[in-house]
Amino acid sequence: MNTYEQDVYKEVQDWMYKIGKKSRLFQRVSKQAQTKLNNYIPEKAHTMITDAIKNMVKMTLAGSNLTTKKPPMEELSLEEKDQRLAEKLTSYRKTATIEGAGTGAGGLFLGLADFPLLLSIKMKFLFEAAAVYGYDTSEYEERLFLLHIFQLAFSSDDKRRETLETIVHWDERKEELIDMDWRVFQQEYRDHIDFVKMLQLLPGIGAVVGAYANYNLLDHLGETAKHVFRLRYIQKLI
Repeated sequence: MNTYEQDVYKEVQDWMYKIGKKSRLFQRVSKQAQTKLNNYIPEKAHTMITDAIKNMVKMTLAGSNLTTKKPPMEELSLEEKDQRLAEKLTSYRKTATIEGAGTGAGGLFLGLADFPLLLSIKMKFLFEAAAVYGYDTSEYEERLFLLHIFQLAFSSDDKRRETLETIVHWDERKEELIDMDWRVFQQEYRDHIDFVKMLQLLPGIGAVVGAYANYNLLDHLGETAKHVFRLRYIQKLI
């Protein structure tokens, strides 16, 4: 490994260590409260929500795959890949921020529209990230891998550690993974963003909250994707 790759290796190790630590008290308490709330939601409603998000994600995956450029043919260094991803993230953060401010300023109706719009932006970014690091998302296993990155970014402590374990051993485990557990996928995602997205619906502050929240959600996803793809790159070297 060259000097840059050695530095990245240390950064990835630090990142993995942080994932293994417990989240902040507020996040844990919020998760516990949301889990209790989910227990009061009728099973029929859970099924409807799960199916809706599953279909929404699958439509977004299909659309993103069609509009994403194929991985570059030239062989790039890890540093060059990281630089390209940083440029992509800057663009997508800006898009998400504008979208959050616009829907947040529009009250309840447009605020509700933010959920599928932001989901689409996040998924499209992940497809672009995969292409930057040289992965072909026309392959089913790579699209499934992107869903695991998404789940890693927006999950509770236990699920995050479980997902990271799957990602670390992806080459051995991918054959066992036929599909996502969509029930868990949607609950983890909703529980992660519900509180801040409810604030976005409040009149007067919705635009500010929407812009701030979307910026940070994209930034967090970007950091997660960067370290995951760096991990795959480093694993091939050692």
